[in-house]
Amino acid sequence: MRGPPGAGSDEAGNTKASRLVDRLREAILSGELTPGSKINLEIVRRQFDVSLSPLREALARLIALGLVELQDNRGYSVAPVSLSNLAEITRLRVEFESLALSAAIAAGDLKWESEVMRALHQMNGIARDPADPATLRAWEHAHRDFHMILLAGCAMPLLLNFCLMLHNLNDRYRRVFLIARGGDRNVAAEHSEIAQGAVARDSEYACASLRAHILRTGANLRTRLSDQLQP
Repeated sequence: MRGPPGAGSDEAGNTKASRLVDRLREAILSGELTPGSKINLEIVRRQFDVSLSPLREALARLIALGLVELQDNRGYSVAPVSLSNLAEITRLRVEFESLALSAAIAAGDLKWESEVMRALHQMNGIARDPADPATLRAWEHAHRDFHMILLAGCAMPLLLNFCLMLHNLNDRYRRVFLIARGGDRNVAAEHSEIAQGAVARDSEYACASLRAHILRTGANLRTRLSDQLQP
């Protein structure tokens, strides 16, 4: 059966906007679009070869993700960064991700267990080389996948959306300011501890390991960025 008139074009527009969201999000997370910078719609429209309609839709979605801001008389801009914002993100990640992981351990099935271990091995198999930005980007994508797959077993879409939003916001600090360093500690061991505890259904150990991992990352970022960011 054919859909209602215009349905095909609407679907195509939504698909184009979704692809544009991914491209713009990557540009923000990687620092190509710098924190606090104004987004010139005409320049971005030409750069990504899109019309204004899907661009505005994509920016609206990025506003909902906390990556873009819209202010009266000033237009769109990339959300700024600050030490207080980093501290809030870290605190919220600890609370929300611990809740999601606890629920995932209680409700996750064997497929979830296998997906967690697959994501872990895929991430740990990527060697980060500061001289090769492509390896750093590949690890970052695998890292996000691991954390979200770990939490996916909770089967709570709203909670998962909050966790993904916070993870994206946290990634800006790591990727914009630290990507050239290629990591600062043995995070592979930390991720392995979290995953092993999760599939062993040891909620107390897995959640404690996850909280320590998030807090350690937040503290390291704050130390490194304290002379670059506003309070």
